[in-house]
Amino acid sequence: MSANGNPTLEKILESAVIASWANLVRGAEAGLIGLIHIEYGFAPGGTLDYLKVWSSMTRGHWLLACAYWMSPSIFHGPGIRFANGYASQDLAQVLELVMQHQDAFVLPPNLGRQGLLQISIPTEEKIAAATALVRESVYRLESLVAEPVLV
Repeated sequence: MSANGNPTLEKILESAVIASWANLVRGAEAGLIGLIHIEYGFAPGGTLDYLKVWSSMTRGHWLLACAYWMSPSIFHGPGIRFANGYASQDLAQVLELVMQHQDAFVLPPNLGRQGLLQISIPTEEKIAAATALVRESVYRLESLVAEPVLV
């Protein structure tokens, strides 16, 4: 947890994916999904510029589930894009809120390389805990966004 009571950025990203696990397995039996990877990279200012969620149905075969870009380029616009038949409105909303309010979390260190989180098949208990953490964090962020800034 960060000093402000919110989880670290890596923890909320991991929890968002675990809470959306059923949408990321695309109807396959959960036992067939070995891992989900979250790859992320930094912008020059030290904040996250992008993240990608990859799903492994079998060993060595990875499919891009979604990508979120903060900055547009000639190859993509800003925001979230799902790929390869994946979709999750809940994950899209959480990623949008988290990426737009990164300053509410402790960012991972920028070590001059991409970051990678590996998530294995979660238990029902982990899914329940991740869902609760995501709900609490979203509620907290939405409350902060709704409050007027007093100067």
